[in-house]
Amino acid sequence: MAGVGQDEVMSMPTTPSSRGASGGGVVPDGAHRATAASAAPTTRVPTGPYAPARSHGFVGASASSAPRAPRASATSAASAPRAATAPRRTGSARRAASPYRGAPPYQDGALQTPYQAASPQTPYQAGAPQTPAPLARALVESIEGVVVGKREAVETTVATFLAGGHLLLEDAPGVGKTTLALALARCLELTASRIQFTADLLPADVTGVSVYDQSTRTFRFHPGPIFAGVVVADEINRATARTQSALLEAMGEGHVSVEGDTRPLPDPFMVVATQNPLDMEGTYRLPEAQRDRFMTRLTMGYPEPEEEAAMLLARGGADPLDALRPVATQDEAQRARRTVAGLHVDPAVARYAVELVAATRRDPALLLGASPRAGLQLLAHARARAAMDGRGFVSPDDVARAAPAVLNHRLIPAERHVSPARTHEAAAQALARVVSATAVPGRR
Repeated sequence: MAGVGQDEVMSMPTTPSSRGASGGGVVPDGAHRATAASAAPTTRVPTGPYAPARSHGFVGASASSAPRAPRASATSAASAPRAATAPRRTGSARRAASPYRGAPPYQDGALQTPYQAASPQTPYQAGAPQTPAPLARALVESIEGVVVGKREAVETTVATFLAGGHLLLEDAPGVGKTTLALALARCLELTASRIQFTADLLPADVTGVSVYDQSTRTFRFHPGPIFAGVVVADEINRATARTQSALLEAMGEGHVSVEGDTRPLPDPFMVVATQNPLDMEGTYRLPEAQRDRFMTRLTMGYPEPEEEAAMLLARGGADPLDALRPVATQDEAQRARRTVAGLHVDPAVARYAVELVAATRRDPALLLGASPRAGLQLLAHARARAAMDGRGFVSPDDVARAAPAVLNHRLIPAERHVSPARTHEAAAQALARVVSATAVPGRR
């Protein structure tokens, strides 16, 4: 009998039914229900309002999906209360029946506050590859061995790669922008190339050119450095707008058109561009369309004195980039990207991202707000952040955390400022007001 101990079974009278009966020794019907309810097994899983439903493979067994109690005999069937729907199972049996116990279930009704992370070993769905969290940790740890004291910048770089975006690193010379870009390229088993942008660089130097072959009397295409898995565009704002535009099609659509032919780029493909501040000599301003192609923008900043001293001592005359080894194959990188792209997003979270983007277009302090492409990339980067934390769903906190890196460089303040640094600061302040003023779903 479900939910009733052996001693209670021996002492319970075997009357035809407890309902509508009275007399000595008969337990009231309400007591039966209370006993069964207290003894019914419960599945303890982390709660989260934005977790996917059971069809996504995150939820283990629940009370509604538990097997019904078997009918052993007519006597036990007659005396068993209808509220008892599942037999008590041991801890090992519950673990065997719930392979995804560490993942949060979908909750109907009121929104809950905790966004508890699942175990990194928990698959996102049945038959899917493992969470990219271990791969992301390996990438972060490897890159941190070269770029010291820039944990947040490294994590944003890895998240941008997992989200399928492109990265813009803007800062003064010598702070480690190129080192960060090259470290990411070497930690991935992908083809890598480096383009040193200068004022005399031509678009054909980036995309490639067809050269006449005298032996075959035909033109043979020689691919440019853009045909690589990770392209390091060093000092991109030292080239003219004509040359910078050679990257637009590649970054937006994953292929290039050369002499009437469309040629696909490798998969995965990522551009990591570095640029110096605009007030330095020999620099050009990136067009708005070019900046909109970059998913995230980072500023490295100078390291702390202790970290800089440790970096100097660690060099020892050898380049630490030479010691980096790939931590992921091309297939693993592709699977990680596909897994991140398939993470569950609750409609309330999607609306929250849309409201953030739309609010930047209405803010009086901004002349130009974020584009719809910015909304897509904001949600993609939030997915990557959730995956790096080992979760299979996106929370509003992931969206708010991704907003500065994804949206700041796309915003143009209405007021003109003397220095580019002041312009970036004004855009960041406007975005902070927008984020604080936008209502978070599930919170008052």
